Amino acid sequence: MNLINKLYCRAFQRVLWLALPLLPYRDPETLDSVRQLPEVLRGRGVERVLLVTDRQLRSRGLTAALEELLPQAGIGCTVYDGTASNPTADNVEEARELYLREGCQALVAFGGGSSIDCAKAVGARLARPRKPLRRMEGILKVLRPIPLLIAVPTTAGTGSETTLAAVITDPGTHHKYPINDFPLIPRYAVLDPEVTRSLPPAVTATTGMDALTHAVEAYIGRSTTAHTRSDALEATRLVFAYVERAYRDGGDMEARQGMSRAAYLAGRAFTRSYVGYVHAVAHSLGGRYNIPHGLANAVLLPVVLEAYGPAVHRPLHELAVAAGISDAGESHAAGAERFLAAVRAMNYRMGIPRTLPEIRREDIPALARYAHREANPLYPVPVLWDAGQLEMFYYKVMEGGEELDRAGDPAGRGTAAGVVSKRAHPAC
Repeated sequence: MNLINKLYCRAFQRVLWLALPLLPYRDPETLDSVRQLPEVLRGRGVERVLLVTDRQLRSRGLTAALEELLPQAGIGCTVYDGTASNPTADNVEEARELYLREGCQALVAFGGGSSIDCAKAVGARLARPRKPLRRMEGILKVLRPIPLLIAVPTTAGTGSETTLAAVITDPGTHHKYPINDFPLIPRYAVLDPEVTRSLPPAVTATTGMDALTHAVEAYIGRSTTAHTRSDALEATRLVFAYVERAYRDGGDMEARQGMSRAAYLAGRAFTRSYVGYVHAVAHSLGGRYNIPHGLANAVLLPVVLEAYGPAVHRPLHELAVAAGISDAGESHAAGAERFLAAVRAMNYRMGIPRTLPEIRREDIPALARYAHREANPLYPVPVLWDAGQLEMFYYKVMEGGEELDRAGDPAGRGTAAGVVSKRAHPAC
């Protein structure tokens, strides 16, 4: 990235950081169980809700209790279960039309980040009926209150239950874009570990690493506060303590509770301090190939962190200390290396691959442009890269990336901050 663009990005980020104390951030009120929802809804005079979920969750019976509980309390429950794994603008419009047709008064998002993001976008369209979603991309494009939104996360990773962001895919272009505005923060978040009990091991692993990615990118960025640093450190500690336990035994409710808390704290951290290039690249991959977001983040995280080099040695060392895998007496470089090695080892033990076979070489320039457009100037990353430099990350994690590393830079552009060749997974 050239000097002028770097100066613009840093100035933009500095203004946002200075404005943080003045912005209307808020935390959702947390509930411990879905059984508390009828009382909350009655207290707000709500007579009918739109339950936004997906067919897989509903077919497994996970929404059944809520679908029975609400009518028993005299509250109508209309269900939209068409949410895609990467929710599209079409999903949002279908759900919005159902909300209006059925006379709903509130939104209950039940599921992972996909269902919660879909419900947020439905709220945005209800608040701004004449403004299409594509014109809400970016920050502060909603600016009006949305209907009451309650989030019930069934995965422990996305943190969407506490953030001001929704990520939506354009079904025509496959462009995945974020909508960021304060009205999108849910009013209530139900942190009920029971709804995560039946989460499959693979999803437990990737959503857990998604939570870790949120914590790490929030912590290493240049727009942190004492509050977000504290949240990110605690979220990192919890992920290292509990994600593999939850992966090995889905019925370990202490681990499930710990991961629910980790996801919430990491979400609270990054909604104020933002994320970075791991997310920007992952979003482009999700939009183009429908790769699950947590999986893309897990694969990319150690690759991008390594590329940042010395710029992140100190914060990664501090995260390693919080995780209990380093001590404060080590050098920052050694502590950072321990953290990177631990992330790779966790991925390996939980069966997370090192490459994403869906990536096609001919798509990479366009994908990198999407990532660049999302990240710059908004994300306060430790090192700034442009679209050309971001291309290297796609080559690094595509099938055959090791051979490309040995052969040299396939794009002829040089590496992003001198990315080194990938290491083999440790034999753990």
